[in-house]
Amino acid sequence: MEDNKEAGIPGLSPDCKPTQSDGMINDLEMDGLTLYEKKALLVNRELNSHGMGKYQWYLVMGDDISRPGSLIIFRSIFFLCGMGYMVDLLYAQAFGLVEPAMKQELGFSTPQSGDLFASFNAGLCAGAFVWGVLVDIIGRQYAFNFTFLISSVFGLCLGAPSNYDGILVLTAFVGFGVGGNIPIDTTITLEFIPQNRRFLLALLSVFQPIGVVLSSGIAYGFVPKYACGTGGLGADGELLGACSKVAAGQPCCDKASNMGWRYLLFTIGAICLFIFFMRFVVFRFQESPKYLLYRGKDEEAVQVLHNIAKFNGRQSTITLEAFAALTDEQSSVGSAETGEVILGAGTKQLKSSFSERAKIELARYKLLFANSAIARLTILVWITYMFDYWGFSIAGTHTGRWDSVACRLILWTGSLLPQILLDKNHEINVSTAETYRNYVIIYVCGIPGVLLGALMYGIPLVGRQWGMVVSSALMGTSLFLFSAINTQASNVGINIMEYFFQSMFNA
Repeated sequence: MEDNKEAGIPGLSPDCKPTQSDGMINDLEMDGLTLYEKKALLVNRELNSHGMGKYQWYLVMGDDISRPGSLIIFRSIFFLCGMGYMVDLLYAQAFGLVEPAMKQELGFSTPQSGDLFASFNAGLCAGAFVWGVLVDIIGRQYAFNFTFLISSVFGLCLGAPSNYDGILVLTAFVGFGVGGNIPIDTTITLEFIPQNRRFLLALLSVFQPIGVVLSSGIAYGFVPKYACGTGGLGADGELLGACSKVAAGQPCCDKASNMGWRYLLFTIGAICLFIFFMRFVVFRFQESPKYLLYRGKDEEAVQVLHNIAKFNGRQSTITLEAFAALTDEQSSVGSAETGEVILGAGTKQLKSSFSERAKIELARYKLLFANSAIARLTILVWITYMFDYWGFSIAGTHTGRWDSVACRLILWTGSLLPQILLDKNHEINVSTAETYRNYVIIYVCGIPGVLLGALMYGIPLVGRQWGMVVSSALMGTSLFLFSAINTQASNVGINIMEYFFQSMFNA
């Protein structure tokens, strides 16, 4: 045994216990894989051996998880990443909830209302792309925290401007931060949980209806109570106009009497800032081992895996020698002749500049169209996401009868549904406060919808395909029914049906 230690036989840990590199040369599962893919396979096996341990369910208060005596707080990887999903829908719902009060005070036209949602969605698109690339350049930790910082800072400022243009600019920056959350949270979840627990990724969607319910609940407490006049109506029962649109001395909707929508946005911004504080200051999590490997930091990746194993009460079998044994295989390097920087190429990644890393990341997008089968899959996934978000958003033009609603497609979830429901309820004399209460009732039903969708994921003969087909068909049916019927019971019931199946489809 001592001879083995002195000889430094690759694959053996210092105490000579078997490691994951034993028999690795004859591992058929590694055939045809790149160097990085082989290392990632070892990481997957290590995490699978840990199971769903304490680290996956908890984070510790302190600088690192290698201190088992630290105070344990119920704060899981799953929960932290779920907060990104929650904030995503927290803001998406909020803009639909505040738009009527905002339009009444600022006096912009109905067609200009679309600018608010277009601004948010433009930020979402830019954020998803930029942070989707940066997460592999600067690391998971920085991207995980900075997206929330951007969302919280600009979100807190959203309620301050008294002009529409200022609000649009801030909205775009909020979208930029929020848009980076989903790809980052999804990546972190997949990289830290065992492969046989990846169904939990579908359950992350449960935080989306939670975000919608929370946003609707806050709006119910603020918007109707702090609106212009009584529910925004003047003495003659008509909506008060913006002060910039009425004659001097006439009653109008000014900032001081219409603070409800601002309180809502301030509150959501404060929630984002609190989550950022919890992520960045109070609770720390380890950098992803796969990212560290990707950047050639094998030793740090091994240390992270040992820290996780120690915190989970297990013993890690992975060693730096295991990765070194793979590096020594010439077939794994792939760029020995050209000297080009490739994925998982060890010290070559350490020496690459930011611009070189960016070029590597952008070049990887070619993989989405590597062959006809992958290109077809890529396009189908994109189309599915597009119609998913189109289906989320109902918009209408009110022409006096809701059976003649013309549905427009805007790119995000339910942003205009609150306006439609508010207008329909005004037709049947349902108060603004009662309408906002109904929002909470409607959206809370999305939570069991997600749970059912995640359950169908594992049912034989149903699975993801038929689960999506059935839920999307029933969601579409509910939209048609909503446009044709206008009673308080139907407005609530049909919207419950629509959001239930919408959430089920998302899961």
